[in-house]
Amino acid sequence: MDSQAKQKMELTVSNLSQAIFTVNRHAKTAINPKFLYTLKKNALNKMIQEKKANKTGLHFSRNPKFSQQQSDVLVECGDYTFHIPPTKEDFEHLPHLGHLDQHSRNPKTRMSLNLAKQLLQEYTGLKEDKNPRSTNPQKPVFKKLGDSFF
Repeated sequence: MDSQAKQKMELTVSNLSQAIFTVNRHAKTAINPKFLYTLKKNALNKMIQEKKANKTGLHFSRNPKFSQQQSDVLVECGDYTFHIPPTKEDFEHLPHLGHLDQHSRNPKTRMSLNLAKQLLQEYTGLKEDKNPRSTNPQKPVFKKLGDSFF
């Protein structure tokens, strides 16, 4: 392993926030993003507990479910900011910052998805299920009219 790869594997705030950024970017276009979003959420929650990241306020969601108004928690983590779903306590304790500022962007980073997942899995202890439920579901069997289903 070269020195650059070794440096990226250290669990620093900078490396973890870059890994979360990479996972989040890939999750937006993934076929099955559930694990990637779970990895992001768990990593951010652990970083908040360890005081490596902090919740700064609430933003209106850009893509609310069912056309309802919805808020997300803004989390600052190193040079990056992320959104996570709010808890009831967040609404009581965090200020509402209104709409998301379209001009603020996270810094660009170049980290492979595999390295980012590996780093966050090591940090959170979460394991990816390599065998999700059957990928090609069984086709339905149609009986002739009048035949028994048993």
